[in-house]
Amino acid sequence: MTRQRIELAAVSPRAVDLLIELEDVLRREGLSDDRLRELARIRVAQLNGCAYFLARRSAEAIRLGEGQDRLNELAGWRDSRRFTETERAALALTEVMTRLPADGVPDEVYGAAENLLGPYNLANLIMAVSVANALDRMCLTARISPPQ
Repeated sequence: MTRQRIELAAVSPRAVDLLIELEDVLRREGLSDDRLRELARIRVAQLNGCAYFLARRSAEAIRLGEGQDRLNELAGWRDSRRFTETERAALALTEVMTRLPADGVPDEVYGAAENLLGPYNLANLIMAVSVANALDRMCLTARISPPQ
C-alpha cells in the first residue's frame, strides 16, 4: 500500500465540489438506465486500474439492482451472454474512449452506440465515461485508496 500523495479537496475544494456536482447531474439527468451508466463507469475503472472507483461504482451498481454475476463477467463482456446488444455497444464505446487510439473513436463503434442508444443516452454516456476517466486519473495520480 502506498501513501496518498495529495488531498485534492483540501488544496482545491471548489474544483472538487464542481466535479461532485457534475457527477450528481449525470446521475440525476444522465442515461435512462442507471445500471448501464454504472457498468460503463466500472469498466472505465477496470481499464484504468483504479481500485477506489472500482469499489465505489460496483457498490453503486449493486445498490441499483445490478447482479453480482454480471459484475463478475464485466471484464470479459465480449465473451459473456449476460449483456444485451445495447450494453455491448455502450461498453465497446466506453473501452475505445478510455483507451483512445491515435485515430480516435472508429465510426463503426460510434455508429453502433448511436443506433442503439439514441442521441440522449449517447450524449450522456459520452459525458459519464469522460468524467469517470478524469476522476480515475486524478485518484491514481493522487494515490487515493478505497476505504478498508
